[in-house]
Order: sequence, then structure tokens, then C-alpha cells
Amino acid sequence: MSMRNWLFFVFFSQPVALGAWLPRIPEVQEKLALSPAELAIALIGAPIGTLSSLLVAGRIGDWLGAQKTMMIFYPLFFLAMTLPFLANSQLTLMLSLAVMGSTLSLLELGMNVSADLYEKQRKKLVMSRAHGLWSLGLMTGTIVGSAAAAIRFDAFLMEVAIFAVLILPSLYAVKQVKLDQPVLEPSTITSGKSGFTMPHMLLLGICLFTFGTTLTEGAVADWAAIFMRDVHSAEPGFAGLSLTVFTMAAALTRLTGDKLREHFATSDLARTLAIVGVIGLGVIYFAPNAFVALFGFALLGCGIALGFPLAVTAAANAPGKSSASNVAVLTFLALSGFLVGPISIGFVAEATNIKIGLMIITPMLVISAVLASTLKPKSNQLETHESQTT
Repeated sequence: MSMRNWLFFVFFSQPVALGAWLPRIPEVQEKLALSPAELAIALIGAPIGTLSSLLVAGRIGDWLGAQKTMMIFYPLFFLAMTLPFLANSQLTLMLSLAVMGSTLSLLELGMNVSADLYEKQRKKLVMSRAHGLWSLGLMTGTIVGSAAAAIRFDAFLMEVAIFAVLILPSLYAVKQVKLDQPVLEPSTITSGKSGFTMPHMLLLGICLFTFGTTLTEGAVADWAAIFMRDVHSAEPGFAGLSLTVFTMAAALTRLTGDKLREHFATSDLARTLAIVGVIGLGVIYFAPNAFVALFGFALLGCGIALGFPLAVTAAANAPGKSSASNVAVLTFLALSGFLVGPISIGFVAEATNIKIGLMIITPMLVISAVLASTLKPKSNQLETHESQTT
């Protein structure tokens, strides 16, 4: 296979284990006897781990390079995905999710930097299709997880089986993704000014745009199956279909995203999709039955699909220390949505119900629509060449 296809395989295989976990969340909630608010507190373990590791992710990415970062954190992430099913309390669930989140953030940093390097060096757009394959991998995982839940197959053994099947081909695929990237010595990386450096205002705008889309993706991942169970009395297997439909719609949109980028202005495309997402939330809220709710989740998946892929490309080309550092800042600030979203929805659901709780996504997507203009590329950025690429 070509390097591009190996890169696509990396993006496809990585989220399968994550997707398989999502439909099993209601099962873990029942096993540990957690209320919605208690579950929300436990679920923030993942974003806490993600955000904590991203404080140093840019330096690690610059030091190791994208390929070595993936080689190290691929197996660690797969192993970490088994930990939530061993939890026996709210605290151990939170800690296991923190370990999972920290390995996930560093692995995805390497993946996104690799995709950006490929676009720059080969002059071909791959970012949206790569994330489309990521969504297909997540969807595959949700199907596996839903099927395993339906037949009452042990969740821990499910994740072990996924690890056994995917780890070797995934690592082989990573080895085939050989891209030129300056690898800095640790002394070079740490010799600069210490402490926090304020990101460029353009990069902050890109991060705030992405906040709404990542908050939505995290909220649906954590709460969609519970929403279907509580609002529409869906059985475990059917409840998990909300995630499958959401990720399938996101995947199909992302697979066509590079073509859409060639024909439409980035800011217009991002704004339109955010509006589609808001419409999807309206359908979910007013859905009279589970099947209409699934259609709403499909619209919502389309609406958020290109938010992060478009933002990664924009951030990598924004002013800053390096592409890896910019992508790390983007991921750090944007994935704060994963911290705010699950806990906010949990507490609102505790005070009212999950139907109202899920609707806190709406103003965040409206903000994303407003800030879509920050994705407009400068004249010297990649998009100036998009019409010349195939």
C-alpha cells in the first residue's frame, strides 16, 4: 500500500477500542450504581488526563517526532482502554479514564502532525479523509461494543480481543508512515523561556471555534446511549446505535471533506455545518420516538464532522513555535470541551433530566458558527493550493 493508505489505516484502527467502550458506559454506570452527576464526575477523568498530558505534548512531539510518538503510545493506549472495565468505584473509574485520556492525547498528537506533514510535503489533502477513517473506526468500535453488550459478552475481554487483533497491524502501519520532520534534542526544546506563553490570537480563535464541536462530540460519546435508554427506553444494543449513527454521519462527511474544501471557502463550510448541527439538536429534543432521535444524531454528526480536521490544518499554519506545538495548544484548549461538557450535562440532568441536559450543546455550536471565520487561511497557507491538488 501507499504511505497515504497506511496513514489512513492508522487513523481507522486507533479509535476502535475507544468506540467499543462508549456503548458499555450505561453498563458501567449500573454496575457501580452511579447517579448521572456521579457518572459525570467520573467521566471527567478522561479529559483531565488528556489536558494534563497536553501540557507537555508539544515538547514530546517535537523531541520524539510524530512516528516515534505513535509507536510508543499506540500499545499504551490500547492497554489503557481495558482499565475502565476493571474499576470498582467512582474514583477508580475516574483514575482509569485519566490514564486512557493521557495516552490518547499523545497518540492523536502524533497522528494529526503526521497528516499535516503529509499534506505539506506531498501537496495533497488528506486531513478530512483521515478523520473520516477515524470516524469509521469509532463507528466500527461502537458496533462491536453494541453487539457485545447485546449478547452480554464481558466488556474487559472485548477490549483484550480488540488489542490482540489490531495492535500488530497498527504498529506495522505506523512504521510505514515515514515523513521528514525535524527532531529536536531535549536541551533545545527546554532551553527556551519556561512557563506559559500566550498563544497567538488567531490560534485562540481557532481553538474557541473547535471548543463547540469537540464538546458536542464528547457529550454525544458519553451521554447518547444513556439519553436513548432514559428518554426512549431503548435496550442496550439499540441505545448504542445512536453512537453508530452519529459516527457514521461524521465519517461520511469527513470522507468527502477534502473535496468540499476544494469547492467551498473553509469558513463558509464550517459555519454551514455548525448550523446543521444545531438543527440536529432540535430534532433530537423534539423527537417523538427513538427512530426520529437517531435521525437527529445523524444530522448532529454531519454538523460537527469537519470542525477538528479543519482546525488542525488552520492551527498548524497559524503563527506559533511549531506545527506540533500549535496542534498541542489546539488540542489542549479545544478538548477542554470534553471537561466542561460531560460534567455540565451530568449536573443539569441530575437537576432536570437528560433531555434538557443534552441541550447545553446548542449555545456552544452557535459560538462555533460565529467563530468559523477564524479558519479562513492566509494567502500563503495550504488552501491557496487546494485547487491544484487531487
